[in-house]
This record gives sequence, C-alpha cells and structure tokens, in this order.
Amino acid sequence: MPYICPEFFRAFFMINHNGVLVTSDFILANNRSFLYGDGVFETLKIVDSKILFFESHYFRLMSSMRILRMKIPMQFTMEFLEQEVLNLAKESGLTSCRIRFTVYRNDGGYYTPKDSTISYVIQASPIAEKLYQSTNTSFEVELFKDFHVSNHLLSTLKTTSKTIHVLAAIFAQENGYHSCLMINESKNVTEGVSGNLFIRFGTTITTPPLSEGCLNGVMRKQVMQLIEKNDELELVEAPISPFDLQKADELFLTNVIQGIQSITKYRKKTYETTVGSLLIEQLNASIPVS
Repeated sequence: MPYICPEFFRAFFMINHNGVLVTSDFILANNRSFLYGDGVFETLKIVDSKILFFESHYFRLMSSMRILRMKIPMQFTMEFLEQEVLNLAKESGLTSCRIRFTVYRNDGGYYTPKDSTISYVIQASPIAEKLYQSTNTSFEVELFKDFHVSNHLLSTLKTTSKTIHVLAAIFAQENGYHSCLMINESKNVTEGVSGNLFIRFGTTITTPPLSEGCLNGVMRKQVMQLIEKNDELELVEAPISPFDLQKADELFLTNVIQGIQSITKYRKKTYETTVGSLLIEQLNASIPVS
C-alpha cells in the first residue's frame, strides 16, 4: 500500500465554507453551482505562505461576480479574502499549496434564482514544487473539434461549467495525447484544456485576444508583461488558425499552477522550447522563496 503523508491527508479534507473550517468534504443537493454551473472559481498558488499574483486573482474574481450579477458581500475586501485563504493553508499545515476558491449563488429557485447572494468554499491541496519547472519531456497535443468554445464574454471567465474542457481532457486521455487545444466558433485555436496558448514565429509571440473566447488568465497576463519587457521579442494579440500551428517555431501553454508548459509535438510538427524555458526562469526570479 503506498504511503500517504499526514499533511496530504489532512489538507485534502479541510475546507473553508463561508469562513468556517470544516474537516470533511461535503455536497449540498441544492447548491446552484452543482445544479446549474452557477458559480466561478479562482485557482491560486501559495509559496512560502505568500499568494502569487493575488491582486490579479482578486480583481478577476470581482469582475466575474459582477458579470454574473452576483451580490458581492461588503466584507469581500482584498485583505479579507487573502486572510481567509492563508488561514486555511495554515490550519491545513501547508506553507506552499494549491488553492481553489469557489463562489456560487445561494440556494433557491430554478433557472431564475430567488436572490443573488453568494457563498464560498476554499480548498487546499499540496503541491510538489514551489518554483515553476522547465522540462524538455514530451508533451503532445491535438485539436479537440467535437465542440467549440463560444466567442463571447462568458468564455473568458472561470465558471464552474467547464463541460467542453472536461470532454477535451477525456479525448486526450483516450487517444494518448498529453492535452488538447480548443477551437472556437470561428474555427480558430483559442487555448488549451487548462491554460492559455502562446505561439512563436521567430521573435514574434502571438496569443489570442479575449474576443476569441479564451480564458482571461492570470498567468497569461504575467507572461504578456514579461514578453513586453523583452526588447528581443514582440507580443501580438491576434487570432490563431490551425494552419498556424504547423508553421510555428514554438508553442506553450500557461496557467498559475504549472507556469509554462512547452508543447513539443502537434501531429508531425515538433517544436523548440527556448522562449518557454527563458520565461520560466524570469517567472521564478520574481517569486520570493525562503
């Protein structure tokens, strides 16, 4: 039987539900996030008791709640939410971990809610590495064409309704790929299953604009800022066609937990990983590690 460390066991079962620490997992039958996908979430990374990029996460969460017409509680200040997250990590015995902060509309009603007040759940789980890792191991992707991402504002939010992404992940698993790339209604490539897409031609790096329906990713923002500061690279926001994938020099995906995942193969095309590795080094340089 494999060894399970007590820290992992404890963290997996401890959550913060509306400010109350609960030591067992739960599900509410009337939870609107469960019934209708009526919720949003943030995935955070804590390193040495510090939340990375927390300001960006906070403002994205507030914006998402407004777009979904949720009533934002008065106590939802940046300081309050930061302390709630850090308290859960501390009580879970974790100084570095992954956090999922889920906000959902309260019970009541069917498609039409009785009101727009909210509840929240915070979950913590251990991470293997504090710093982002650069790897040259194989990472092969394929296009997921069964369903399309919509070109509208809701697609840019981290809602609790991610059926298309789940199906894309299953497709990749069943067909021996590491992940899939999503396409939108215009048949352009928008993002990966769990990260934003960047594509390099020479010194020009392109990522889809939010109008293409890609996630408004926190790590996307950080990487775009790093590219803009590099005098040898040019950043462009423009649609990416499937044909562009086979002409590119480099592809990589970004998210807050993993940082940057270089793609090494798409169909018969193999890619370099030079800029992805460089950006990982720059990201790590900005992270205070004790």
